[in-house]
Formats: sequence, C-alpha cells, structure tokens
Amino acid sequence: MVIFELEGIEIDHCVECGGTWLDSGELELIAEFEGVEPGNLSNALRAEKTGIHSTRRCPRCNKKMDSFCLENSIELERCPYGHGLWLDKGELQAVVATFREGEEGIVAKFFGNLYQNELKLKS
Repeated sequence: MVIFELEGIEIDHCVECGGTWLDSGELELIAEFEGVEPGNLSNALRAEKTGIHSTRRCPRCNKKMDSFCLENSIELERCPYGHGLWLDKGELQAVVATFREGEEGIVAKFFGNLYQNELKLKS
C-alpha cells in the first residue's frame, strides 16, 4: 500500500490491485471539507453487520470485512467495526462514474481528482 494525499487527506492505495482503503476519519474529512452531511457511505460504517463476509480483511483490525451494496448495486466492503471502506478498482470507477450529489458525489469527485490518470477519467 502507498499513501496518496490530496487537499490534506491521506488515502491508502494498493498499487498491485488498484484498490483503495478509505478510513472512516478520511471519509469524514472529505465530507466536512465540502460541507456535506453524512450519507450512505457514512451510514454503512455505522450500520449493523451484514453477515455477508468478504475474503478481504480490514487493514486496521484484521477482521473479515462485510460486503454491502451501495445504491445502483455497487458492492463495497466495510470493516464490521466501522474502521473504513475498501473499494476495488472497478468499484472505485463505478462510484466515480455514478455519483454526483451528496456525500457519495463528493467522494466520487475526490477520487476522480485523485486518480484521474490511473482511472483514465475526465474531470
């Protein structure tokens, strides 16, 4: 994992698979920076365990992550203890391409700016 920084917010990125770890505190900073209220991503971190386990483990506590569906059937993984979210490269692309408003839109814009060249996206 390598750490990228944009607007003072650090994001952990796996150069092997193209996935990204979004720590719960980083999610709060992105939303706070843009002045938006918590949305579905923040709510997913506080929700009860789904019972649908992923093979991926949380980078912070090493517990098996839970899978959950964001709007439009984008499946993400979250730490069952609220430490953060994991977005595979394809999931990251789907979030950036899909969301324009609210917390999800702000996160999509942030990732679009951060990974513009890697995801081959237009801003």
